Amino acid sequence: MYKAGISIASNWNGKAKKWVEGRQDWENNLNQNWKSSSTDFVVWMHCASLGEFEQGRSIIEKIKFEYPDSKILLTFFSPSGFEIRKNYALADLIMYLPFDSEENAKTFLDFINPQLAIFVKYDFWHFYLQELKYRKIETILVSGIFRSSQPFFTWWGTFHRNMLHSFSHLFVQNFESKELLKKIGLGDQTSVAGDTRFDRVLSIAQQWKPVEQIERFIDSTKKVLVAGSTWKEDENLLADWFKDNEKEWQLIIAPHEIKTENITRLNTLFPNAVCFSEIDLNNTAKHSGNCLIVDNIGYLSKLYYYGTLCYVGGGFNTSGHHNIIEAAVYGKCVITGPYYLKFKESVELKKMGASFTVENSKQLMKLLQTLNIKASGRIAALYVEENSGATDKIYRWLQEKRLFTKA
Repeated sequence: MYKAGISIASNWNGKAKKWVEGRQDWENNLNQNWKSSSTDFVVWMHCASLGEFEQGRSIIEKIKFEYPDSKILLTFFSPSGFEIRKNYALADLIMYLPFDSEENAKTFLDFINPQLAIFVKYDFWHFYLQELKYRKIETILVSGIFRSSQPFFTWWGTFHRNMLHSFSHLFVQNFESKELLKKIGLGDQTSVAGDTRFDRVLSIAQQWKPVEQIERFIDSTKKVLVAGSTWKEDENLLADWFKDNEKEWQLIIAPHEIKTENITRLNTLFPNAVCFSEIDLNNTAKHSGNCLIVDNIGYLSKLYYYGTLCYVGGGFNTSGHHNIIEAAVYGKCVITGPYYLKFKESVELKKMGASFTVENSKQLMKLLQTLNIKASGRIAALYVEENSGATDKIYRWLQEKRLFTKA
């Protein structure tokens, strides 16, 4: 039903069209582009989308660092992950995951013959997991997180529970998840390792380099609010706040959507703003202006470094805000919209006084009048540091299983 529905939607929806077209002729793609031998150590990692890739990325990089000759196949379910990371250098092949069916699972695994399969956080597929278990291929889940309301823990969830029982081991983010899995007979196959995203953002922060365009823009006499992955509701809130505060503040906005029509809308919302792409690096003068719209991708994780504090967008959508630890790692106090409860790190940072939620510009104004920005930032940085280490825990388990003997 899902396959039929998305095929119909592809006639008018661009994302659905990419989803369908990206899976066409996948066998020929593997036949032409996947090269491995029986002596190669092959790792297959599957990610739903971009966020899950960033969680799994540290595992790939650890394996490649220790065993550079290993072969990595990376699959995505969503176009938003594949399109951005289709040229990721450490993977030998990147492709869409073929639609989940018994025939596809058998053919796919015949092609790649992995010694290790890694699923990141979620995106469980029955036939693939069933075939992996049948072939006795080590299959792990990393950065998993579970809630009691999920089908796995209901009286009618046998089908879903069977998928979890296909894993060799499940590495989860918290003890609550382990307790839930223990209740369905998976306690011995579950370890609390934490969230690999913390390792990833620490790695990014350690490799941080200045962004010259930002250096040209920033006025050292003013405070800077960096707003990342913003949506329309976030931007309207920030516009209302900024018109009364631009004497003291500069605003850097990196919107979630950088299509031309959205950048045009932002230029209307912030009439005196300059776009990142307009800054001329051949001109050594500082750029005048108090609002910068970042109309390029790939800079966000570096931009948060420049903030006096940071605003992370998406929190006006019930699915919740974007990744706040990308900002917290730099010792930044974080502000989001009201929907934050789905994220463990957001709940914990809010309790600790390092993250705050606002619903309108007046609340933002009031918060900034009393907020100890530096103290909150120190709490945020310490929190990220204390929650790192999941990658090493997972890798030690892989070593103990002697999976790398071939390599």
